[in-house]
Amino acid sequence: MDLFDGRMMPTVWDDGGGPDSFEIEIGNRVAYAAPLGEMGAYFRQLQSQWLPYYEEELRLSRLAMVHEASARDLDAVPFFLGRGLYFQAFDRLYKAFQEFLQALFVARRTYPLAYNKWIGEQVNEWLSLPDLYQELPQILSVRSIESAETGQKADVLRVLLERWTCLEPYGRDAAQPGASR
Repeated sequence: MDLFDGRMMPTVWDDGGGPDSFEIEIGNRVAYAAPLGEMGAYFRQLQSQWLPYYEEELRLSRLAMVHEASARDLDAVPFFLGRGLYFQAFDRLYKAFQEFLQALFVARRTYPLAYNKWIGEQVNEWLSLPDLYQELPQILSVRSIESAETGQKADVLRVLLERWTCLEPYGRDAAQPGASR
């Protein structure tokens, strides 16, 4: 049983921030939650505040923040590879991958359940992006950690980041009815 006071506050990340659980918390505690017994007035108030998605100004600000963080982590991959810090480079790739997923959900105005579980279901079914999902598993599949492969995967993720999470394609007019869960 998950008890909470209903306060959900977005964070502002520093250079090493992200991903965070702001959208996950709203998804798990409001959008997909089922209260025990009857739905109370406070829960209905939370739903009206956060559903179908939070305010556009906050969304655009968070999208820009998450997008920038993912790009920054991708920029760090070649630096770490150049220093022979292969596991650190992979760690940055994985972090950028989760930030990409966060940006993807924010761009699509859909609350996620997690950025490390149920990725197939969330991307394929909830976001209706099966072609994108087909590209995701191989990004984290690295055969030789002590190679340039992690850098190549970072390049692929950067292309996806720019294609799927840029601010312009997801402006106010791009709202997809029923896209928020």
